[in-house]
Amino acid sequence: MSGMLELQLLAAFILDLLLGDPRSIPHPVKGIGFMAVRVEAFLRKDVPVTDKLAGIITVILVVGGTVVISLALLQLSFLIHSSLGIAVSVAMLYFSFATEDLARHARSVLAALEKGDLQLARQNVGMMVGRDISSMTERDTAQATVESIAESTVDGVTAPLFYALLFGPAGAMGYKAVNTLDSMFGYRNKRYMEFGWASAKLDDMANYFPARLTVPIIAAAAWFMRLDGVAVCRSVVRTARLHTSPNAGYPEAAFAGALGVRLGGPRSYGGVRQELPYLGVAETDCTAVTLKRAIRLMVSSAVLFLAVGVSIRLAGYVTWF
Repeated sequence: MSGMLELQLLAAFILDLLLGDPRSIPHPVKGIGFMAVRVEAFLRKDVPVTDKLAGIITVILVVGGTVVISLALLQLSFLIHSSLGIAVSVAMLYFSFATEDLARHARSVLAALEKGDLQLARQNVGMMVGRDISSMTERDTAQATVESIAESTVDGVTAPLFYALLFGPAGAMGYKAVNTLDSMFGYRNKRYMEFGWASAKLDDMANYFPARLTVPIIAAAAWFMRLDGVAVCRSVVRTARLHTSPNAGYPEAAFAGALGVRLGGPRSYGGVRQELPYLGVAETDCTAVTLKRAIRLMVSSAVLFLAVGVSIRLAGYVTWF
């Protein structure tokens, strides 16, 4: 794979932009999820350990298993034929990126807002966020979508790119396993408070550097789009740490600064209103226009992150794979 990763990344990224997530073929994340469910059921039912220890074992088995299986598939495919190995590598990378899928979901909300169909916009944003949607206004709907885009710029785009650039396709798939476990078990409820502890902590650790490295990329992308790149820095410095997540506040504050709006604030989960801090250095509310710019900013940031990463590898600063 040496010397080929840069081309594989470019090919996979272009495929993602053209095709998005496939609907007609099985996605590896479903396999990761199936593995996680089976491991959870076995450990909870048949192994006499605490929930926290069971969660730690689940993380080790699922993430470790994903990496081992990915490496084995790559090794086997390259042994059969180099072309097959390259195809498998590109496929793994392609499945790890979610740029177009994220943009597609956001565009569905945007299209509904532009048609004045608030009910449809609420339904579409409900596929992206976990908050209550029944009483959302147009502003709330646009803001929720922008926040989802901002956070997912890391989870679905720059973080898998980061680990792919460092560790190749198996690294990207390992990150997807970490992210999948957090989305499945990282809840603060009775069932997963202890069991999901390891999944949530590992996801926080895995996203620590990507979340922060994405900030200057967003600022540069904003500058290219003639948005306020300087406000990105001010917004992140002043408000990123106000977010309840140790990582999500960085891309969200960066988007708020670039777009000249405020994010965060009150919202409702399960009928319970939560008063969350505002992010950003402006007091302007989100609109459909803001959402359109946010989609462009996300795609631009993804392209720029890839370009910078590939350039660094080609310059010889990263030579592990």
